[in-house]
Amino acid sequence: MTEVPEPKLRVFLADDHPLVLDGIRSLLKDDPGLEIVGEARDGRAALRMTIELKPDVIVLDLSMPGMNGVDVTRRLRCECPACKVIILTVHEDRSYFRKLIEVGAVGYVLKRSVSDDLRRAIHSVAEGGIYLDPAIAGKAIDGLVNRPGEAADPGVDLSEREIEVLRLAALGYSNKELATRLTLSVKSVETYKARGMDKLGFHSRVQLVGYAVAEGWLKDV
Repeated sequence: MTEVPEPKLRVFLADDHPLVLDGIRSLLKDDPGLEIVGEARDGRAALRMTIELKPDVIVLDLSMPGMNGVDVTRRLRCECPACKVIILTVHEDRSYFRKLIEVGAVGYVLKRSVSDDLRRAIHSVAEGGIYLDPAIAGKAIDGLVNRPGEAADPGVDLSEREIEVLRLAALGYSNKELATRLTLSVKSVETYKARGMDKLGFHSRVQLVGYAVAEGWLKDV
């Protein structure tokens, strides 16, 4: 029986700098699991075309003419809720991240980090995760997690495998990427992740990333 190939993730790109668009396009075209379905160079066009094309993921520059990334993200949350928004920016201030999370963004990638990180971010958010650029994870998460009643039990006992899986999950690796990297089945990865999250009492990746930062798991990556 001939195997049916998995459908490609449909990606829309929005940035007002042609050279940046060219660079992102060149980076993503080598990923057989991605298809670029459209591009825009201003916020209003990005909003209109995303609503029309309904991509799985939009990679959106924060500083766009006509309508900025925050406003585009806010509108897409209402008008195209299935589309996952990844913000591409030069800004490392956590205040930007907080605002974008509030309006519905699920990914935050620094322009200086655009490489395999962007591909990983696209696959991660498409699977329902949240992706934070490791370079800003500490600043971005500070104040958003481990608030009263949300901190992990200091006596929690995680196995080495659970730590390994949770650390990579915090970095934005999808379950499939984790399975390949650790030579495990996807089911085993899901089990280790669920068990570790249950021990920590966490219910979201935002909480997990905050814990990973506090534990030093994201250093030297």
